[in-house]
Amino acid sequence: MGSKSVVDMIEAASGVHFSGLHVNGHMNGLEPRAVKDTTSASEDIQRQPFVIGVAGGAASGKTTVCDMIIQQLHDQRVVLINLDSFYHNLTEEELARVHEYNFDHPDAFDTEHLLSCMEKLRQGQAVDIPKYDFKTYRSSVFRRVNPTDVIILEGILLFHDPRVRKLMNMKIFVCTDADVRLARRIKRDTVENGRDIGTVLDQYSKFVKPAFDDFILPTKKYADIIIPRGGDNHVAIDLIVQHICTKLGQHDLCKIYPNLYVIHSTFQIRGMHTLIRDSQTTKHDFVFYSDRLIRLVVEHGLGHLPFTEKQVITPTGCVYSGVDFCKRLCGVSVIRSGESMENALRACCKGIKIGKILIHREGDNGQQLVYEKLPNDISERHVLLLDPILGTGNSAVEAINLLISKGVPEGNIIFLNLISAPQGVHVVCKKFPRIKIVTSEIDNGLNDEFRVIPGMGEFGDRYFGTDDD
Repeated sequence: MGSKSVVDMIEAASGVHFSGLHVNGHMNGLEPRAVKDTTSASEDIQRQPFVIGVAGGAASGKTTVCDMIIQQLHDQRVVLINLDSFYHNLTEEELARVHEYNFDHPDAFDTEHLLSCMEKLRQGQAVDIPKYDFKTYRSSVFRRVNPTDVIILEGILLFHDPRVRKLMNMKIFVCTDADVRLARRIKRDTVENGRDIGTVLDQYSKFVKPAFDDFILPTKKYADIIIPRGGDNHVAIDLIVQHICTKLGQHDLCKIYPNLYVIHSTFQIRGMHTLIRDSQTTKHDFVFYSDRLIRLVVEHGLGHLPFTEKQVITPTGCVYSGVDFCKRLCGVSVIRSGESMENALRACCKGIKIGKILIHREGDNGQQLVYEKLPNDISERHVLLLDPILGTGNSAVEAINLLISKGVPEGNIIFLNLISAPQGVHVVCKKFPRIKIVTSEIDNGLNDEFRVIPGMGEFGDRYFGTDDD
C-alpha cells in the first residue's frame, strides 16, 4: 500500500501532538574512573503507581478529559486528585478582600502539602486529601485516598513546579479556545459557586487571563501530549487511553522485573508499530520502519552498558567531562530473524563482532540448538543478544544458556527485541534475573499456536521477503 508518513497519519487521525522527552544528564570527574553501570534503575520507582498529569487553562475541559480516561480504564484502580483541593485556607484579612485574591497564581496553592500526599501514596500509604469549599474558601472536610494503580493529577498549574512534574509518568495539556473557556467559567461560577457575572468578568480580566498568559501557557512546553478542543476530541482521548493501557501493561511488568526495560513510548513509535503490524504494509515499508524501531532499541540497549568517565579537550581549548564507551562487546543474532537487527548494531558500533545461533523451533517445547558460531573471547565481552520477537521465551532460554556455558556472565547479557509477550518475559526474567531485556512494546500474550498477539506475523518472512505473498 502507499504509506503516508507516520506524522501525517497521526495528525490526520487525531490532532494530538507529541513533544519529545528531554533527559538532562550531568557527570563530574577529572580522571577516568572505575567502570560504572548505568542499568541500576531503582526498584522503588518500579513499584510506584503510574501518575498521569492533566493541566490546562481554567474551564478548558481537564476534568472531562480525566473522567473519560477513568471510564475507559475500568479494569484499573484509578484515583483523581485535583490541584484545587490544595488551595491555601484564606486568613480573615484575605477573606475581607477575597475579590482581590488571585486564585490563579502559583502561590495560592499549598504545593508542599500536595508533595507530601503524593510521597505517601507512592510509598503505599493512605492519605487524607482536603476538599476545598469555594464558598467559605477553606478546607473543612477530607476524603481518604488509598494506594492505587493509577493516580490522575488535574489542575491549572500542575506543570509549574518541577518537583510535581517529576512525579508524573505522563503529562497531558488540554488546549481549548479562550472564548470557550470564558463562557464555561461564567456558567460554572454563577451557577455552581453563586457569584454574580460582573464579579466573574472582573476576576477574569484582572487575574485569570494574566495568570494564564504568565504561568499556565508557558508550562505547555512540558507536556508529552497536547489535546486540542479538550473533552470534545473523542478520537484523541481514545488514542491516549490506548497509549495509557499499553504503558500500564508495561509498567506492571516493570514493577515485577527491574531488569525489564521498555523504551519510552511516543506517538511516533506507536505510529511505526501500527505500520509494521499492518498486514497490508508493503515489504519496503515494513523493512524501513522496522529498521527505525530496531535502531531505537539498539541505542537504548547500548545505554545500559557500563562506561568510564573521560575528559577531552574541545577545539575551543576547553575541557569536556564525558564518558568512554564500553569497548569489549559483541552481538549475537538468533538466526534468522535476529539477523535483521545486525545492520543497526553495526551502524552504532563500528567493527563490532557478531556471532550467530540457530535454534530449531518445534512448537512450544523441544527447543534444539542446531548451530552456533561465536567469538572465541566471548566470555570476556558484554553480549547484545538479538531477536526481534520474544514469544514463549524457550528459544531465548536456549540461547542464553549457551552463552552462559561459554563463560559469559549472566549480568553481561542484554537481550534486545522489538516486541515481547508477557509469558516470555516471565520465563526469561525468572530464570535469568541478572540479564537485561530491552524492548519497544509489551504485547497482550500468546494464542493457542504460541504466536504473539496482536503481534506482527512471521517477522523473518516479512523482513526478508520470503512470506507466501
